[in-house]
Amino acid sequence: MPPRRAVPPEFVRAHTRPVQPVLVPEVTILVAADVVGLWEAMEEQGGSMAEPPFWAAAWPGGQALARYVLDHPGVVADRSVLDLGSGSGLVAVAAALAGAEHVMASEIDPFGLTAIGLNAEANSTPQVIAVGDVLGGDPPDVGVVLAGDVCYDRAMTERVLPFLDAARARGAEVLIGDPGRAYLPSERLVAVAEFDVPDTEGPLVRRTTVWRLP
Repeated sequence: MPPRRAVPPEFVRAHTRPVQPVLVPEVTILVAADVVGLWEAMEEQGGSMAEPPFWAAAWPGGQALARYVLDHPGVVADRSVLDLGSGSGLVAVAAALAGAEHVMASEIDPFGLTAIGLNAEANSTPQVIAVGDVLGGDPPDVGVVLAGDVCYDRAMTERVLPFLDAARARGAEVLIGDPGRAYLPSERLVAVAEFDVPDTEGPLVRRTTVWRLP
């Protein structure tokens, strides 16, 4: 389990490097300098088994969502936004740069929460606020929910979809970024944009779609 205490910013800085994601060069985020080394250091820091450092990469769905809101700022401008499964905070920062008034960046990993704060600071986006897990309750009162790469397995998908449905029922616009994962219920969604995104795990390019929940 990840450590319960806050992760020092110095730890994240020591094991990451700043990059501009290929699809979103306007944003600078910290990514793992060495994924295995970072994971081992996280376990030493926490004193127990840590989750893999998913927060320390620019995943395809997140890059596509970030690109979309920067290209279509009217989606988020002057609105409150929830970035669900925020990871590094890439999508949250992009939403802030596109003019969002307030952005909640929800992430369950304490290492990710610290990284979000550092990335928000690096991009001069103080309206990005890192928060923990929000899936256990009702969706917050926001105008837009952005969810990148959240359908990566069955269990997570079964948690996320009812939450997104509830947010949509309350009037929020819901956008999902996904590179074609098997658990995404694409038959329920409307595609609004497609991007070719270099894969974080190899040399391949992944066709990634931004979907709207109607």
